[in-house]
Amino acid sequence: MQVMIFPVEPFQGKKVEHNGVKVELLGQIEMYFDRGNFYDFTSLVRELDVPGEIYERKTYPFEFSTVEMPYETYNGVNVRLSSSPCLLVRMLMKNLKMLASGHLTICWVCSESDRKPWLWYGGSIIEYQDFVVRNYTPAPSINNSIKMEVGIEDCLHIEFEYNKSKYHLKDVIIGKIYFLLVRIKIKNMDLEIRRRESTGSGANTHVETETLAKFELMDGAPVRGESIPIRLFLSPYELTPTHRNINNKFSVKYYLNLVLVDEEDRRYFKQQEITIYRLQENS
Repeated sequence: MQVMIFPVEPFQGKKVEHNGVKVELLGQIEMYFDRGNFYDFTSLVRELDVPGEIYERKTYPFEFSTVEMPYETYNGVNVRLSSSPCLLVRMLMKNLKMLASGHLTICWVCSESDRKPWLWYGGSIIEYQDFVVRNYTPAPSINNSIKMEVGIEDCLHIEFEYNKSKYHLKDVIIGKIYFLLVRIKIKNMDLEIRRRESTGSGANTHVETETLAKFELMDGAPVRGESIPIRLFLSPYELTPTHRNINNKFSVKYYLNLVLVDEEDRRYFKQQEITIYRLQENS
């Protein structure tokens, strides 16, 4: 990763005294129910300049090579995982101007319409710039199919199968449902994709479940011996890879939820976890 930071430029005829310039690469987890507390899982520092004076416009190129970014960027209901280079300039004087995203700002003062990346804190100027991390996974060598049964004794017996248990973000879920016994009047049947986000631990565990997709498989009453095909494309939906116990802070899991509704609006469902991963795209 190589970046050119924003320039530092004194006012004309002035100078800037500083106690040093450094950049830090941060990987952080923020829990929304614990705002203000960040949990670092990556922290690398590069010293860009020793204490001194700046008389004219100056830029600092920097590079973080061979950096391991173990976790993907994630923005969820209760948690945010982000990575960003943080620029820190320790100042002795305030006669400084910055150029940021085309706007002229003077230290911590800028108009409400301008972006405000620069923070004045404890005699230092700090800027954060987030970037997106994506981790790619090769296709699994073993990807077993899913076969399950749903039944109500002497009333309903259904078998269903999905072609595999691990899917990439642009994959297609293919399967089939078999009605072996039908003695109740089924009105309709849907297949849902659900995301379950778990944050915290113990008594402080927070669980949020979202229904991301609802796909109608059948409208009307099936008969014994009938089979219903399943073909659900994942690319239209905003999915992320499955995250399991990230830094002991949170997990994100996905489920296929098969829902049957009878004519009295009673609901029967069967849920099965699947794994979602990001597959490297061919250029």
